[in-house]
Amino acid sequence: APTIGLFVTFQFLVRTFVTAASILAGVMIIEEFPEYARGWGIGALSALASVGGGIAALLFALVNVIPFGWRALYALGLLALLSSSLLYYHLPETERFQDQQLQRNSVHHGFVLAARPLISLVRAYPGRIVVLSSIIFLLSLGGDAALFYDLAYLQQAHGWQPWHISLLNLGVGFMAVLGSAYAGQLSDQVGRKKATMILLAALPICIFGFFTSFGVLLPVWWAGLLFTSIGVGVALGTFRAELFPTSYRSTATGATAVLATLGGALSLALHGRLIGIMGSPWSAIGLMGLLILCAPMLVLL
Repeated sequence: APTIGLFVTFQFLVRTFVTAASILAGVMIIEEFPEYARGWGIGALSALASVGGGIAALLFALVNVIPFGWRALYALGLLALLSSSLLYYHLPETERFQDQQLQRNSVHHGFVLAARPLISLVRAYPGRIVVLSSIIFLLSLGGDAALFYDLAYLQQAHGWQPWHISLLNLGVGFMAVLGSAYAGQLSDQVGRKKATMILLAALPICIFGFFTSFGVLLPVWWAGLLFTSIGVGVALGTFRAELFPTSYRSTATGATAVLATLGGALSLALHGRLIGIMGSPWSAIGLMGLLILCAPMLVLL
């Protein structure tokens, strides 16, 4: 991108499509997997995403020696083009969606009310969407700054080098895979509600611990932060998808993803304000993480 404007535009499009693909992949798993294995399925999806992120983090150690620097990492994304046509021709539509379309065609004579899906969702499930949106907004507001600055904290506050970061991902990054698998199985065993509450309560503790620790404790707290943040995403994602039927599932997931994005933007803005008050960007992040402690109580609703 030759200009800042084009860079922001392309970043916006990249994140839009990646988020939409992730949402739809999760919805397809919920609709195709049996109830007792849905948490495991979402966990496996998240684990595979973590493996991809881990590979990118390892390659980050080579940015100073490979041609074109960090830009070369984006070339890996071109590999997705090789699989997109295979998915289009060989990945079947979900049975729930096909059944829903048949019902709609028989009842509405082929007319699908797709112009105002969000309004229909709010009218059908007002309590669920409001409480769920509040939980996700609080999670993003309190946690996105921590996940945005975690590696910057190691580099700026503790002098870590890029190869240190790669070693950290190589040595501790497996916690992302474990968090995905554990959260999915936990939600299948004890229930979506209880698993979500447990992980939502543990995440702010790890955020505060990481951004106030030093020395050998840094990798330990970072492992906890990675484990709980990934785990919350898996447990809450499964819980969210099962709260709504097929006709509203993608709409609800997309709507809450928008709120998560807004919460993340406000998280960075709030962080900037708190720096001036507290004098330390890292203490501000630790304090903001405590906002998530309100989320488990909302899950009770």
